[in-house]
Amino acid sequence: MAMTTNGLSSKLIRSISRRVINSSPPSSSTTLTTPRFRSAQRTTINTTSTIIQQPPPVNTPTFAEESRDSIFDFEDTKGLFSSVTTGKLIRSAANLNLAAVEPVVDMGMWVMRSRLMQVGLLREIVMGTIKHTSYEHFVAGADLEETGRTVKKLWASGLRGMLDYGLEHTLDNESCDKNALQFIKTVESTQSLPPSSVSFVVVKITAICPVSLLKRVSDLLRWEYKNPTSTDLPWKLKTLPIFTESSPFYHTLQKPSPLTAEEEHDLELAHQRLINICDKSIECNVPVVIDAEDTSIQPGIDYFTYSAAVMYNKGQKAQIFNTIQAYLKDAGERMFETKKAADKMGMPVGFKLVRGAYMWSESQLANSLGVESPIHNTINDTHNCYDGCASYMLDEVSNGPGGLILATHNLESAKLAAQKARDLGIGKDSDKLEFASLYGMSEAMTFGLRNAGFGVSKYLPFGPVDQIMPYLLRRAEENKGLLSSSNLDRQLMMKELKRRMKAYVGQGLEETENQFKSSAGSVVKLN
Repeated sequence: MAMTTNGLSSKLIRSISRRVINSSPPSSSTTLTTPRFRSAQRTTINTTSTIIQQPPPVNTPTFAEESRDSIFDFEDTKGLFSSVTTGKLIRSAANLNLAAVEPVVDMGMWVMRSRLMQVGLLREIVMGTIKHTSYEHFVAGADLEETGRTVKKLWASGLRGMLDYGLEHTLDNESCDKNALQFIKTVESTQSLPPSSVSFVVVKITAICPVSLLKRVSDLLRWEYKNPTSTDLPWKLKTLPIFTESSPFYHTLQKPSPLTAEEEHDLELAHQRLINICDKSIECNVPVVIDAEDTSIQPGIDYFTYSAAVMYNKGQKAQIFNTIQAYLKDAGERMFETKKAADKMGMPVGFKLVRGAYMWSESQLANSLGVESPIHNTINDTHNCYDGCASYMLDEVSNGPGGLILATHNLESAKLAAQKARDLGIGKDSDKLEFASLYGMSEAMTFGLRNAGFGVSKYLPFGPVDQIMPYLLRRAEENKGLLSSSNLDRQLMMKELKRRMKAYVGQGLEETENQFKSSAGSVVKLN
């Protein structure tokens, strides 16, 4: 088993090394300014798009101006990858080059979902190969101990970690209880790590509340919004706005029945799990960010998140952050309405801004029902929405309470936001802004933002290989277009590897020459 996977890794490394030696470095014009590069880079942390149809008001000319000062310096690969060892750089380049081959990714996903995985020996070979390639590259560790070591390495390189225990949807209360305990342990683990090395702990509501109940709650919340006078939700807690008029309501075509006594009890249990997690986060002084899901259950997730935010977000700093998916047509309006309501209540609000992860399933459902898709019509609409939301929130937090996580793999969005933040005086020492990207992705952008003086985190999924596989499969589906078309990391890694190899060879020649001169001098003295 070990021979199989290690042999594969060795072949990849030898292949990358040959390419480094034989290839010429990419010119800066090719890397940074060609239309093809700009098109390839306009992707993101989760994929896809969105535009602000209504407020928030965006000062577009100021935000879209060319930067007066450069944010990224990709010419200096030595400075960019100064904290990355040569071995890590070779492995990263090898894995990214492999992941960039779409047929390889497609074949891997097919094998993982096929009956072949029921064959013991084959399963061992496949899982071993994955562990030493994509798992090692995109996953922070199998448990909290391994993940802690990853956090310490990131911290030493000037980055922070967002701890994300790799769980998918759960169906029963027993599983939810176990997951809640794991989230609490994750929060507690931050106390044994360097202070501030963990920026956030990620929590999935789908891991602590049965998905069937989230669907029921979402249906009832949708119906209440459209029929406020005829809908009574006795279990509903104080919350922030969840919908706008442009939100999708086609999931709930008829009046849903009230929650049963058992469902209300289960809802109370789920709330208590979230409260326990939030209490521990307060105790350990680490904020929580709630992940987003598809629109069929997102209202329920927003309800959980905002009801907790009302309880825990005090003063100037948000403790509970919600996720806004900018590829949704109502994203800008919802952000604006939520921020306005929070300001009226005198509480800070925190958002993690992403583009979105469920474009295919969302569009497929809308098409099957004959309704308009909730996803923006074009990728540029999504880019505009993301950049507009980022600009709006940067303005808001620069002069008031709250916080913003900009989770993106899009170089242009990162540059625009960084320039705006710099103009507003928001830097690394501020707790108002954190850039974020997935572990193992967008390394050049990550180190570039770090070098430019901003707080940057890596999203760190962790868990055993078997448990984390659904996560890896979903990320492969979401990001295979990004991995295949976004070649900036690969180009710059190859350029830096070639620079190091030349420096190493040059150093060896210089040492040999010095030794020869020294020996020659000794011979002269003897004579």
